[in-house]
Amino acid sequence: MKAKKNLGQNFLIDEKVIMDISNAINVGEDDLIIEIGPGMGALTKYLKMKNVPLVCYEIDPDLRPYLNKLEDTNTKIIYQDILLSNIVDDIKDIHYNNLYIVGNLPYYITTPIIKHLIALNIKIKEMIFMVQDEVADRFTALPKSSEYGSITLYLKYYFQVTKLFKVSKKSFEPVPKVESAIIKFVARDNKPNINKELYFKLINDAFRMKRKTLKNNLKDYDLTLLEDFFHRNNLNDTIRAEALDENMFLELYNSLCKRVP
Repeated sequence: MKAKKNLGQNFLIDEKVIMDISNAINVGEDDLIIEIGPGMGALTKYLKMKNVPLVCYEIDPDLRPYLNKLEDTNTKIIYQDILLSNIVDDIKDIHYNNLYIVGNLPYYITTPIIKHLIALNIKIKEMIFMVQDEVADRFTALPKSSEYGSITLYLKYYFQVTKLFKVSKKSFEPVPKVESAIIKFVARDNKPNINKELYFKLINDAFRMKRKTLKNNLKDYDLTLLEDFFHRNNLNDTIRAEALDENMFLELYNSLCKRVP
C-alpha cells in the first residue's frame, strides 16, 4: 500500500511502539475505544485484544482490504473523514462507561481534529495521539518557555496533557521529515467554573502577538483593571503572556471578563 501524501499518511511499522501505545490505554470491560486513522490496522489488532467495543474512522477507502478483515461484532470500521463524522450518532447504541480515543493523526490537521472532538461535547475519559514532536511540546509547554501559548492553555482547560515518549521517524513507512511523539490527554474533573468562550478569547488575545507585551495585546480591555492586576501580583507592565500560568490567567479573567455579560 503506497502512502498518500495528500492524506498525510505515514504508516507506523515499529511493533514495539505499537505495543507501547496499546499498553498506554487502560480500559475496563465496559468501556469504548475510538481509533482515528487505523491505516492498515497495525494498532487496531492490539486494540481488538482488549475485548471492548471498537469504532475506527478511516478516510481512505483503499485501505478496505486491510481493515475489513478486522471487522466483527465488536469492531466497526467507518470510512469517513473524522472531521465530517457524526460520532455522537455513530456510538449512540453502544453502552459504555468510559470513552477512550486513540490515533495516529495527520499532522497537518492535528489541532482541528482535537478541537472537533472537544466541540462534540461527548464525555471523553482519555485520548492518546501520535503527533509531531514539536506540536507535543506546544501542547505540554510550561510557562516562560517559547512553546507556551494559547493552545497550551486551551487544552489545559479540558485535560491534563502529558508527553509519554518520542517516536523516531524511522518507525514509519514512508519515513517522514519530522520526529513524532505520543501524547496523552486525561479529562479534568475540576474544570474552572468560568465562561469558557470569554476565557478562550482572553488567552487568544493575550498571545495574539507573542513578541508584544501583555498590556499591548490587551489594549482593547479595561486598562485600569489590567493595571490593578499587575499591581496586586507585583508584575511589571512590560510582562508578556508567556510569563503567566493558568492560575494567573484565571485571575486575569476574573479581573477583566467576569463582569462581561
